[in-house]
Order: sequence, then C-alpha cells, then structure tokens
Amino acid sequence: MYFFHFYIVNTGCVCVFQYMSGFGNECSSEDPRCPGSLPEGQNNPQVCPYGLYAEQLSGSAFTCPRPANKRSWLYRILPSVKHKPFTQIPCGDLTENWDDVEPDPNQIRWLPFTIPKTTDTKVDFVAGLHTICGAGDSKSRNGISIHVFTCNSSMVDRCFNNSDGDFLIVPQQGELLITTEFGKMMVEPNEICVIQQGMRFSVDVFGETRGYLLEVYGAHFELPDLGPIGANGLANPRDFLCPVACYEERTVPTGYTVINKYQGKLFSCRQDFSPFNVVAWHGNYTPYKYNLKNFMVINCVAFDHADPSIFTVLTAKSTRPGVAIADFVIFPPRWGVADHTFRPPYYHRKQCSFCHFIKRLLIALMFPLKYFDQDYFSYSI
Repeated sequence: MYFFHFYIVNTGCVCVFQYMSGFGNECSSEDPRCPGSLPEGQNNPQVCPYGLYAEQLSGSAFTCPRPANKRSWLYRILPSVKHKPFTQIPCGDLTENWDDVEPDPNQIRWLPFTIPKTTDTKVDFVAGLHTICGAGDSKSRNGISIHVFTCNSSMVDRCFNNSDGDFLIVPQQGELLITTEFGKMMVEPNEICVIQQGMRFSVDVFGETRGYLLEVYGAHFELPDLGPIGANGLANPRDFLCPVACYEERTVPTGYTVINKYQGKLFSCRQDFSPFNVVAWHGNYTPYKYNLKNFMVINCVAFDHADPSIFTVLTAKSTRPGVAIADFVIFPPRWGVADHTFRPPYYHRKQCSFCHFIKRLLIALMFPLKYFDQDYFSYSI
C-alpha cells in the first residue's frame, strides 16, 4: 500500500512524499523516471537495466534464519565503493569511551541543549551530535549510546553512514528531511525514524533543530511480542512507512564527503558524485518512520499501574530471552481511570537504566504543568 504525505516547507513550496507501509516487509520500488529498472526474476543479471550496478546491503549474516535475515538489493548509477580512502577525522562530542567518566549512581537531569545560532556558526546534523551516556561498545557488538543533536544547517554534499549500529532518531524541535539511498522521508516532531546499520543518509533542516538519538549495537529494532494482548495493539505494523526510490544523478566536482562511524570513531572519504543514486531497490532491510500518534495505548482500567513495558514501541533484543539491549517506550496521552490508586506511577528500583526524554506538551496532558515547565532529559538507574 502506498501513502502520500504533503508538507509545506518554510520556502512556501509544497513537497509530496510517497511511502510504502508495513514493518519489515519485502518491498520493491523503482523510480518512475526509469521504468523497468528493477530486474525481473533475478538479483544480479549480467547486465542490469539502464547499465546500473547491482549491490546487496546486508543487515544480518547470510545464514541467519529467515525471520531474522535482513538484506536489500540496490541498483545504482555508480557503485558505492567508488571513492577515495577513508581518513580519520575528529569526533567532536561523539564518544563511547565510558571509562573516561567516573560512574555516578545518582539521578541526573539536563535542561535542553542550546541550539547554535546561524549568525554565530553553521552546524549540521553530524557536527551537532553530543553523546550523553551509554553502555557496552561497538567493537563487541553489544550495547547502546544515547545522543542529542542540535543543528541549524542542512548537510550540503555530505552524508553519514553508521557501521556500528542502528540509529533511532526522535526530532524534538524542527522537521528533518532525511535523504537515504532508498528514498526521502520527512520526519516531524511526534514522529520517529530508524536508519539501520550501513545505510547512508543526509539530513536537511529548516531552522534551529534539536532532537534525541538512540544507537544500538549488535541488534536491530523489532516490534515487541504482544503475548496475552493478542494480535493487535501497541505499534501496529501497517503504520510504519518506508520511502520509495528517488535517485539523484549529479556529479560534485568539488567533492562529496561520506562520513562513516566505525568502532566509535569518525572517518571521511571523498567522491565526485552523490551517493543517493539508487534507481531501484528491493528487500526487507530499509529505513522507516512511524507517527507516535498511531500508538494503540494499553492501560489499567481497575486499580494500580501496569508496568511501563506496555508502552513499548520498539525493542532491540539481547541474546538473553526477555531482556532487551534497549526499549523505546512512550507515555502518550491516555485515560487514567484506576480506582483507589495513587495517580502518578510508582517509583521502582530496577535492573536497568532509564533515560527519559520529556516533552512538555505530552506531560502537560498527564500531570500538572508546574512540575514540568520545560522539555528536559534525565537519566536514572
């Protein structure tokens, strides 16, 4: 099923974005400017239509069981390997060296990160990444990092590629126009998007922009099991949207920069063409986005509070059954009708860390505004 979304950007132009629906589906797409560009009956013909190059992007080992096997075939104008060697570049405020900071078991709270003014300096998505906390590391393929991004400028002739893990991006202020090898997505506040490991993307912004970013190593995000809830509820698969093919065929004589995050470090290389030159693709390994207003909330209707796991949108499972590397959980507006129950949720000591990204408007619908007078980020164990 195809969906069309219309946006009016600050330039006054109306932009139309097309998506396909479903979570982890086998999808196929070809740019309508090149009909028949998707090979039929095989993945790697001796000569691809239009003289395109066939590449496979794997999100799992070749021998993974079918339910966990992730891969997509991309048909592009020039191969992605056609670039100059990578060289290491400064990481800025991006890190996974947790031993550089002494552990602190206290609850910690941050006010919103200041967004740089365009009149002072131009900062794009990559330059505006700040690591807050994390655990594990990318080398062992087990763990997470949590970042904040603050930016005021679009990525011009630059793209980013994370070889360490998946990015779950949560815009808090300002829209993100995310261009990927699979197509384009417009992501607004109250939406999330996931850019999976190895996918190149670029971020355009339309003013001062801020948001949060969850990075997981060694696992991909999945929908949580529903158990006794049944077949329907929480985040329904049909509400996840992936982009359609939309290629760029342009050369960049001054050089296009590809930034790669690898084992916690940043590297860059140069090439003379846009990496978003995929004319057609098919597979089940794609970027995707989700509107949080579509989340079907489950809640208590008798007494007490249910555990917060009933608000899980996406989970990244560990090798230990029932234990996640990370859960992405939201607390959306909902009716609270429990009898003889203290209204705010209970405090509990737990075997995991909680990172809370509090959005003022959302909390105002559940608790008095005087307790949450601005957006903030907090951490507790």
